Amino acid sequence: MKHIIHKLYRPAALALCLCAALTFASCDDFLDMQPTNSGNAEEAVRTVRDAQVVLNGVMSAMTSYAYYGRNMFMYADAKGGDLTIYMAGRGLDDLYTFNHTPTTGTYSGFWSQIYYCILQVNTLLDNIDRLEAEGSEEDFTFARGQALTLRALFYFDLVRLYGLPYTYDKASLGVPNITRPLDVSAQPTRATVEENYRQIVADLEEAEPLLATDKSPQDGYVGYYANLALQARVKLYMADYDGALAAARTVIDDGAYTPYEPGEWVDSWSHQYGSESILELAILNDESDLGTSSLGFYLMRDGQLDGAMGWFLASDYFLDRLGQDPADVRWGVMDNDEYWVRTGQERHGSCYKYMGGTSLPGDGKDKNTAVNIKLIRLSEVYLIAAEAALHASAPDAAAAATYLNQVRRRSPGLPAATAATVSDDMIMDERSKELFAEGHRYFDILRTGRTVEYNDDFQDVPVTQRGKTVDCSFGRAVLPIPQDEINANPALADEQNEGYR
Repeated sequence: MKHIIHKLYRPAALALCLCAALTFASCDDFLDMQPTNSGNAEEAVRTVRDAQVVLNGVMSAMTSYAYYGRNMFMYADAKGGDLTIYMAGRGLDDLYTFNHTPTTGTYSGFWSQIYYCILQVNTLLDNIDRLEAEGSEEDFTFARGQALTLRALFYFDLVRLYGLPYTYDKASLGVPNITRPLDVSAQPTRATVEENYRQIVADLEEAEPLLATDKSPQDGYVGYYANLALQARVKLYMADYDGALAAARTVIDDGAYTPYEPGEWVDSWSHQYGSESILELAILNDESDLGTSSLGFYLMRDGQLDGAMGWFLASDYFLDRLGQDPADVRWGVMDNDEYWVRTGQERHGSCYKYMGGTSLPGDGKDKNTAVNIKLIRLSEVYLIAAEAALHASAPDAAAAATYLNQVRRRSPGLPAATAATVSDDMIMDERSKELFAEGHRYFDILRTGRTVEYNDDFQDVPVTQRGKTVDCSFGRAVLPIPQDEINANPALADEQNEGYR
């Protein structure tokens, strides 16, 4: 049975049915769950179709507001200084103010939701191992590759949220590294950041040849090029520039995805599965659409639609960066924000990527908030290649400039980069402009040893939990382990992050 039949089994309702059959417990407390292979779990996955339904459920769980449906992207851009708040009390303020403790403002949904996804993947992989050992004639190759790649992504996100950057202190504590279904009595402790990254890379590299059995674009699913793009991203975070460059070059040179022309970029947000979209999460009208709690609502102008409150808007720092070229095509997804509403002064700080554009077209579905989440785009891969080429063991500034210019041409008023002018600052600025509101900025700043500066003067919001700037040395640079998780697993009690002890 060919793995491509997974195209027929997207509906989340079917995924939830099989999740129930697998007896998955509530995702509220991962470390307090019943064994995942209890009851009839071993009978739940028998075929490739069954495996794909489980993967459908995982992809659906990724669109939760507590993960990629909203909070993961908001986290990185609010903490990274590209987003700011006009006033307090509207929601997610803690991301900007760093008002976290183990019991309040923990954003514990990151921990529980991501480990819930890991739970599903581990159970699936365990079932595949058992079926193959029993001599099943089903070919689970591609499903295994998808599951391993997703697990790598989940651990990559967890270690970025709860562990210090690999390039800053890889011996520091990361997150519990769990690759098999747990017994109910298990009390896993935190691995080091280095151990987490070792597992992430091992999963990605094991999955790569499994996914190479079908290199075609996998709309809404993990495929071969999503794996390679994620390898490039992970290895960049590890400062493995040669590895990052090799993976990025394969994605670019194979040509399965092609860059948008500058005039196509704005409209790309109103379409699903475009030529640059390597991994995209489907947001469905009546199943995963968050409506007034969606990314689109959190980033749009106050009062533009009923329920829109202008929660977050672009900082002056980001607008100055984008304003280096008034003709930059990326202004096309920006529009007037709350400051304009209240003062009448033009300020295009509202982002409309997740409404399909400033006219709120959505991306082809009945509801304009049901816009797919573009998780990995080709433009990011070009930017990874540029940075990696600049720092490779055999640095190639000319190649770095060439890769950067594939994205920089969206700013027609700026001169093209050359081997003489390309720099880390230029690449970082381009990453900010291209990947705005896509969940990268804070992690980029920390991994490169830079300092975040916050736009606190723009609004009247008291901030006492951090200073005007933050870097890796700040005790609250990462999230606290939620107290509920420590209560469920006392082995974590002595492993709380330093800034919250």
